[in-house]
Amino acid sequence: MEVAVEYARGLRIVYNRQSLRRSMAAFVVVARMAAALGPLGVVAPPPAPRACRGDARRLLGGAPRCKLRLHKSKGGIVAVASNSFNEDEILAGILRWVAIESPTVDRAAVNRMMDEAAATMRELGATIDRIPGVDGFGDVVRATIPGREDGPGVLVLGHLDTVHLVGTADDALKIRREGDKVYGPGILDMKGGMYLATYSVRQLLRQWSGAPRRRITFLFIPDEEVGSPSTRALIEREARAHAHVLVPEPGMDGRIVTARHAFLRFKLHVFGKPAHAGAHNRAGASAIRAMARLIETIEGWSDLERGKTFSVGIVNGGTFVNVVPIECHAEVLCVAPTPADFDDIVARMAALEAPFPGTRVEVERGPVRPLFRDNVGTQALWAKAKAFADAQGLHVYSGQFGGGSDGNFTGALGIPTLDGLGVGGAGPHTHGEHLLVSSLVPRARLFAELVDDLAG
Repeated sequence: MEVAVEYARGLRIVYNRQSLRRSMAAFVVVARMAAALGPLGVVAPPPAPRACRGDARRLLGGAPRCKLRLHKSKGGIVAVASNSFNEDEILAGILRWVAIESPTVDRAAVNRMMDEAAATMRELGATIDRIPGVDGFGDVVRATIPGREDGPGVLVLGHLDTVHLVGTADDALKIRREGDKVYGPGILDMKGGMYLATYSVRQLLRQWSGAPRRRITFLFIPDEEVGSPSTRALIEREARAHAHVLVPEPGMDGRIVTARHAFLRFKLHVFGKPAHAGAHNRAGASAIRAMARLIETIEGWSDLERGKTFSVGIVNGGTFVNVVPIECHAEVLCVAPTPADFDDIVARMAALEAPFPGTRVEVERGPVRPLFRDNVGTQALWAKAKAFADAQGLHVYSGQFGGGSDGNFTGALGIPTLDGLGVGGAGPHTHGEHLLVSSLVPRARLFAELVDDLAG
């Protein structure tokens, strides 16, 4: 056995089995030197004595300038300097990404964000594949960090499009810090999480001083906020080529997502009968009036306590106020916690009928996020995450939640998927969207420890 210490200044010192066996203090001396000089990591391959971990923790309690956290990994015992995860660095990187506004509907804006993500991954030594967008959406960036061994690795999956239009950062949701909260469009959902993931892997690469054991792939998606209609097939194909999927969607209130409700989208088209609204109103049939009645009916089907919901989010219709409107269109988002709810939603929407004479209704099905149900592989990932979180005193809990993500696709395929690994905060999709600065380092460490365990 050897203990290799790699210092930030490029110095590498190797301590052998004999020196470690001679005195447990030898290990402590190594760790103290690391603490003083700011190491990238201290690695002791098996079979390192278990006792040295506890002794090092006890004796290093008063170590100057840096406290080392030791944990067991497949490569042995890893001591990571706590100051290798810098809150200010993480936040600065996130804010750089948030300043590049990227609403889903603006292909050029999304691609500017993809340019930045690709540049960040190149700095990590990743191979970049730029996959041109289709159907008016932005490009996909796939960044691969090759592993030393063949076989499936880890897929880090997330999106860089947002629901906030260009200009929001200068108006309704200014980028600003107020105490522990930092506001900005997409800062929580999910630029914060995706940048945090890149930062975590950057720290691991420095610690490993080389390639990971298994490959790590980042997939940056441009159309998640509208259901990923142009990228679902690609996401599923990539997921099948990996052993595990980590999704840094928001980790609000300490939650880690091991299952998600299904999401269904529909478009409603209502057609009426024209007439002059001021002179011959009775001769017409208003498509807008019919739509209003349908909205009341549809949203009335919601069971908020169970999380089964129907929500109409976009409505448009009519031409001039003095013309009885002959068309009205709406988009509906439905959430299904169970397979039975999924089937019921489909049946109810298909059975919609025009509420008034002279009107008719057409229902168009849109993108679907399938039900992501818990499985043995996902539970194994959760157990790892819980252990790593407990070791650093980070409160986390798991379960099935709404708020669909691209993790729905991978989880529905049965691939071990852990979602909700991103930054903490609140207010996604609102003008109060923010992250919590205090969540950045703990969440970055948790993400790094998972990747280190799975691919390091």
